[in-house]
Amino acid sequence: MQITVLRPGLLTTLQDGGRNGLQKYGVIMSGAMDSFALRMANLLVGNEENEAVLEITLVGPQLRFDTDGFISICGSSLSPEIDGEPVPEWRPVYVRAGSSLIFKQCRAGCRTYLAAAGGFHAEKVLGSRSTYLRAGIGGYNGRALQKDDVLVTDAPSEQSEARMEPIKGQCSASFSSVNWSIGRELMPDYRENPVVRVVRGAQAELFTEQSRHAFYSEPFAVQTQSDRMGYRLKGEVLELAQQQELISEAVCRGTIQVPPEGQPILLMADCQTTGGYPKIGQVISVDLPVVAQVKPGETISFKEVSLEEAQRLLLQREQDIEKVKHGIYLQTK
Repeated sequence: MQITVLRPGLLTTLQDGGRNGLQKYGVIMSGAMDSFALRMANLLVGNEENEAVLEITLVGPQLRFDTDGFISICGSSLSPEIDGEPVPEWRPVYVRAGSSLIFKQCRAGCRTYLAAAGGFHAEKVLGSRSTYLRAGIGGYNGRALQKDDVLVTDAPSEQSEARMEPIKGQCSASFSSVNWSIGRELMPDYRENPVVRVVRGAQAELFTEQSRHAFYSEPFAVQTQSDRMGYRLKGEVLELAQQQELISEAVCRGTIQVPPEGQPILLMADCQTTGGYPKIGQVISVDLPVVAQVKPGETISFKEVSLEEAQRLLLQREQDIEKVKHGIYLQTK
């Protein structure tokens, strides 16, 4: 499959499951901000779960399909249309060559993911096709997409071919899709101004009682300086009971650090691998996709849960994804 970029949008990059297992060497993980949407988009078109997709942020691109294609769009709703007709999301879609896909109003969230059968082709860097913009590696020449870039996919799997064939036969216009989709009850709780669950951070007890109370009772606004590296939050000033120097230690996506000025930073997909600021909390894994969809100007509130509850929720999420896999298989066998 081949796609030409007519307009690149605000920030459109190639992302996959990220550079796993290399943080101990100081390698940034990167990868999709919303891992749930990434996995669902790939499963719908018959790809491996962590195959390379387009991550589209806030203002989407305009893309021309130079060949027939088999795609899915998951994540936030950026009002996709093909040749003027709304495209159903969270389901497989067959697209005719010559058709143009555009994204219009951002109705909810801020990131959507476009998967294509076979996965988008790019050279792997340290085991991943993910774009890391600050280092200029991975993805499409280490950068965001630009006008006239040409995207190609690898050969679709047998699974992709089998899922594509019935829809292809029904396609009499620019595109066609199935009449089923991923159930809303299986999705993360995407919403504006979410309440996000966290486990207590390693240095939580170093903060004053008032600061710990404020962290869990007051909303924090996401600032415009936020990016894929981290969200800068603004709210009640969080203070240590007494100032002290900390030895840098490992951090990861979801870590909430508090610099000396007392305004938290919530680390995201392109975060550094170590940090020396005190950590007041850690967003649980199942809520990271929710955080990924929060726009600047919205707020995030925090709720503490136990490590055992976080593990239970993660296990439940993985069981739900297995149900999705089985459901897709039954719909397309």
